[in-house]
Amino acid sequence: MNGYFITSESVTEGHPDKICDQISDGILDAYLAYDPNSRVAVETMVSKNTIMIAGEVRSKAKVNVVDIAREVVKNIGYTKEDLGFDYKSCLIFTNINTQSSDIALGVDKIEENNSSSNEILGAGDQGIMYGYAFDETDSYMPLTCDLANKLTMKLAELRKTGGVSWLRPDGKSQVTMKYDVDGKPLSISSIVISTQHDDGIEYDYMRNIIEYDVINSVIDNNLIRYDTKIHINPTGRFVIGGPAGDTGLTGRKIMVDTYGGVGKHGGGAFSGKDLTKVDRSGAYMARYVAKNIVAAKLAKKVEVSLSYVIGLPEPEAITINTFGTETIKTNYIDEIVKDTFSFSVSNILKELDLRKPQFIKTAAYGHFGRGDQNFRWEELDKVQILKEKAKKCISDSFK
Repeated sequence: MNGYFITSESVTEGHPDKICDQISDGILDAYLAYDPNSRVAVETMVSKNTIMIAGEVRSKAKVNVVDIAREVVKNIGYTKEDLGFDYKSCLIFTNINTQSSDIALGVDKIEENNSSSNEILGAGDQGIMYGYAFDETDSYMPLTCDLANKLTMKLAELRKTGGVSWLRPDGKSQVTMKYDVDGKPLSISSIVISTQHDDGIEYDYMRNIIEYDVINSVIDNNLIRYDTKIHINPTGRFVIGGPAGDTGLTGRKIMVDTYGGVGKHGGGAFSGKDLTKVDRSGAYMARYVAKNIVAAKLAKKVEVSLSYVIGLPEPEAITINTFGTETIKTNYIDEIVKDTFSFSVSNILKELDLRKPQFIKTAAYGHFGRGDQNFRWEELDKVQILKEKAKKCISDSFK
């Protein structure tokens, strides 16, 4: 039978790159907690038992970034020196400077309106942002991405609360799904789980735990066939992990952060950036719009793309691609979306409540499809409005 394959991966919160994302977003949250108008662009690198933090900030808040970094590392689970990375003993270097006045000039704008003034924010950078939604999962995420994230979350749950004390913080998952020519998922071709573990754990014992307590508890049995390949720690050993085994950087897992490699990505990373940076806020808005379109059953699969110019408040272009899955004319969908949603930078921050501290929760296991985290961009509050406007468009077309 002809068809095609889609693969997505995920990593745990103890992966070196994800440690950096969480430190950067933990710092962002700390600034926003005291000053919601903070401008933050913070990058982190980890290597061996060392953390390096650098970036640009403009804020009324005074934040101890070293204390935040240690607390983040502690909460992840690097609490023992024999892991090669420990929150108490790691070296931390910082180099945080003031935000460029040239960038601030483009972002901060005030529009005078008689005796009052309204804040109008310009985009913090140029770029293209993409948001997706699919009807193949309850989370409106690609199935492979959804499963890969659930596998790594299950690893973390077992390590923290499930009594599997020999699991260590670093880990990865990967799911490859076979689809038929019409885009229907048929079965899982392969599952990969690589998890850091204590020294001396017998391989067959570890494999059984991961297969039964992780894979079988997450994956629907109907998706696993006799020929599904399951790879658990394929090298046979994964004791040295985290920053002791690999250098980590903020923003190096952009496909893991979004849709698991399914669809386009504008290229801008998210973590450590305040939401005037449209490569983050624009991507959240695009997801919000796409998810509501699919939930309103105006299409089965949607890509929303937005493009901005630094200093300008409105996008240069708004493009909606339904891949031929639309249930009403695409020009109706374009009209309805632009009539329902506002895409100015200021309105995105207000609509999606992006000035409040919440972003460390996004920095592991994906920024999208996280219905349990109360992210505003995951809400489906525009579904009924979209349905009613779609009915009106169809009705008007017959007059």
